[in-house]
Amino acid sequence: MMEITFPGGVKVNAQYQGFEIASDQPEINGGENSAPAPSDFFLASLGTCAGFFALRFCQQRELSTDGLRMQLTTEHNAETKRFDRVKITMQLPKDFPEKYRKAIIRATDQCAVKKALIDPPKIELITL
Repeated sequence: MMEITFPGGVKVNAQYQGFEIASDQPEINGGENSAPAPSDFFLASLGTCAGFFALRFCQQRELSTDGLRMQLTTEHNAETKRFDRVKITMQLPKDFPEKYRKAIIRATDQCAVKKALIDPPKIELITL
C-alpha cells in the first residue's frame, strides 16, 4: 500500500516501502518548486521503465552500456494542458551491433508503464 500525505502548501508526498517521494508544484502554480511535480514523476516512471528494459537487453547479451542514453521529450496540448505525445529517443552505445537495433526497440517496448497507458487499469476513488 502507498500512503499519500500533505506536508503543507501544495506539496503532496507518497510513502511506499520505506521510501518517501516528495512532490511540489512550480512557483507559477502556487508551489515552492522544492521537488518535482507529479507529472514529472509520470515521465520519470515511463523513462526509467523503458530504460530498465533497454539495460537488461544489453546486459543479457553482454553488450556494453557505455553511452546508452534515453531522452524524453513531450508535446503538450495548450487547450487541455495534457501531453499529446511523449517521444523517447534512445542513444545506443558507439559500437552497438546493427543486428540488435530493432530487437532493443522491441524489448524496450515491453515497458510496463507504457503498457498501462495503452491498456489502462480501472482507477477507483473511494471515500471513507
